[in-house]
Amino acid sequence: MSEKILWETQGATMPALDFPRLEKWIEEVARDHGRILGPLAYIFCDDARILEVNLQFLQHDYYTDIITFDYSRGRLVSGDMFISLDTVATNAEMVGADYDTELRRVIIHGVLHLCGINDKGPGEREVMEAHEDKALKQYEI
Repeated sequence: MSEKILWETQGATMPALDFPRLEKWIEEVARDHGRILGPLAYIFCDDARILEVNLQFLQHDYYTDIITFDYSRGRLVSGDMFISLDTVATNAEMVGADYDTELRRVIIHGVLHLCGINDKGPGEREVMEAHEDKALKQYEI
């Protein structure tokens, strides 16, 4: 596994993922956005932990699939990403997606944020989804 990407869990079981393939893909996506991959930490957790992080750091009292803390500088992409596996499963079911595909979407969503793509302003969600879709297609190749 990559020395640049840390995979850990807090209150959840580590998902069965092809980590070497994911790491190569994450690095490719960052490179495609003109970025260099720096240290990244993915922390897989449950809904209780993501709510705790959301309240503590963002003062948001709701569940979410991912919270990204951005430590990027210039072209170097770096950050910590908390991913609620509970919410990923709920979202996959709601949109009729395969769980593994939805998890990859959330994994790359965090990296895209670190590359400067936003999803909160007018029209930004569609831009983010287009980048996610393109990245997911890359993963399948």
